[in-house]
Amino acid sequence: MAEIDRLLKYLKENKGSDLHLAAGRTPRVRIHGELADVAGWSPVENGKLREMLREVCADYCWNEYEETHDADFAYGLDGVARFRANYFVQQTGVGAVFRIIPEKILTVDDLKVPPAIRKLAELRQGLVVVTGPTGSGKSTTLAAIIDKINRENSRHIVTIEDPVEFVHQNQQSVLSHREIGYHTKGFAPALRAAVRQDADVVLVGEMRDRETISLAITAAEMGMLVFGTLHTNSAAKTIDRIIDAFPASEQPQVRLSLSESLAAVVAQLLLPTADGKGRMAVHEILLRTQGLPNLIREGNIQMLASVIQGGKSEGMQAMDDVLFQLASENKIAGKDAYMKANDKGRFERFAPAD
Repeated sequence: MAEIDRLLKYLKENKGSDLHLAAGRTPRVRIHGELADVAGWSPVENGKLREMLREVCADYCWNEYEETHDADFAYGLDGVARFRANYFVQQTGVGAVFRIIPEKILTVDDLKVPPAIRKLAELRQGLVVVTGPTGSGKSTTLAAIIDKINRENSRHIVTIEDPVEFVHQNQQSVLSHREIGYHTKGFAPALRAAVRQDADVVLVGEMRDRETISLAITAAEMGMLVFGTLHTNSAAKTIDRIIDAFPASEQPQVRLSLSESLAAVVAQLLLPTADGKGRMAVHEILLRTQGLPNLIREGNIQMLASVIQGGKSEGMQAMDDVLFQLASENKIAGKDAYMKANDKGRFERFAPAD
């Protein structure tokens, strides 16, 4: 057994989400959003930690780490879980973060997602963007949607990730999992190839550059159902981020293409529950309506709030509305709602005391 496995077992047994390692420091785990030292461990010096990290890393990945000082890969520990690993170099030497990937893919029922998010699995084409900060549960939500498609539809689903996180078993659908750096050179080449692979559904782990964003939009225009992620925190900022990825001369054409292909935007946050015993996802949901394409074409993004308010009967919801409701019902702490809210004035009664 690799020495690092003991730490990963500790993470799982203590219901943590992340293991943090840094040369010269005590290993720490994140539990319900808070970091704490691993019991019984003292600081690990650089040489020792380097040996521990090397032991669980494939040669090709370690070579990349040696060359670039960064590496991402997935590591599976039988009977425990899969982990998404990120290696880096920092001031005191080597460092790493291992994030747990649940062995069991949580379903949309397990996650209790709003009905509008469940219905995204029924789409036949278009671009669906799930956004939120790192650690907000985007991958878990997308895995649940892919699982629903897999169980209920006969499709070819191609996932493109860095690294592959959730591994789906073929049910009604056929899945092709592709890992950046191992199965393909990048998101853009893999997206181009998906067109030739008779893909019905494509999951793009991260729309991290202009080329990938452009190809995702094009694939959706060609009739595929494309799911992608961004690190924005609202529907409006998501659309702005997509448009702003392109030079000004190209933006009118991108607005036109996006207006025709965008099917939904789901912005997600993950907040501690009021009792401190867990975390819960909070969503802003924008769905395609008859008037949405025109707003995108004209760059009238400030009107999206009105679109969301007018689409409540269809399942749309604004982040501030959901935060306010959950705080009022004491399901999340008022101070957390205040910190995440856009309209601070509305949440004044939840503001933390000075």
